[in-house]
Amino acid sequence: MTDQAEKLRNLVQSMKNKTKGKNKDELTENDVITKENSAYVYTITSGKGGVGKSNFTANLALGLRQEGKEVMVIDADLGMANLDVILGVSPTYNLSHVIRGEKRLEEIIVDGPKGLALVPGGSGLEELANLSSYQINNLISCWNKIDQEFDIILIDTGAGLTNNVTKFVLAADEVIIISTPEPTSITDAYGVIKVIAKRDQEATIKLVVNQAENSNEGNKVADRLVKTARDFLQLEIGLLGILPTDKAVTKSVRKRRPFFLEFPKSQVVKSINQIVAKLLDKEVKEKESGGIKGFFNKLLNF
Repeated sequence: MTDQAEKLRNLVQSMKNKTKGKNKDELTENDVITKENSAYVYTITSGKGGVGKSNFTANLALGLRQEGKEVMVIDADLGMANLDVILGVSPTYNLSHVIRGEKRLEEIIVDGPKGLALVPGGSGLEELANLSSYQINNLISCWNKIDQEFDIILIDTGAGLTNNVTKFVLAADEVIIISTPEPTSITDAYGVIKVIAKRDQEATIKLVVNQAENSNEGNKVADRLVKTARDFLQLEIGLLGILPTDKAVTKSVRKRRPFFLEFPKSQVVKSINQIVAKLLDKEVKEKESGGIKGFFNKLLNF
């Protein structure tokens, strides 16, 4: 079966062949491959590191793939990118090569488990810490083609409230915030929510409580954040799900294999499946989205 990266490369090439020799004014609607619905973009973030954000992103993506969705994951944790490690793949190139103009976007996409597509980040590359508008613009050329191929795009950001993380959060169709029951994590998660509320009162925010001892503990954390956001920020956030503390998670990390695949009958996988069901309860195709190209256009406008 043709993998996602190869299909995207073929799509890009077909568009190049179709428009070859034509200038911008000569292009018609028939020269552009269109899709009725653009990919729906979720940004996944957290107030602090160590809350399992990237692990959640990778396994959520696999859960969505299991339901037949075409999914791309973009590792935008530009300082400490590690989705490739979690997914057990070894990319040759990453986003830094695209930003520098050394590679095209379709050339760095790698296939993860179950046909999942990954855009690797640039782990440890200091020049990616603060992207300029010019550098971000270098990433945009292929986004329209990506919208033709994928249903859902998950963007895994860095932790905290850096300028880049804030931009990525505000540009998404929806934001998923990860918190644990630790007081510092709750406080930092609220800090992220507060920043979003100041910039965009219409933002759609979902909350996931990770590493909860039980559902009661998870619900207490969620209730605290939901109530505080409602009372002090006049912002409604929804609880997307609670992930339990599970040895399957640490075991799978050591094996460099997602727990969704390594321990499919574990409690944490059951929780991931419940979150997937919630996300897909209302068909993604019915939601309004500017797609990944719209996401990066918003990013540039900031």
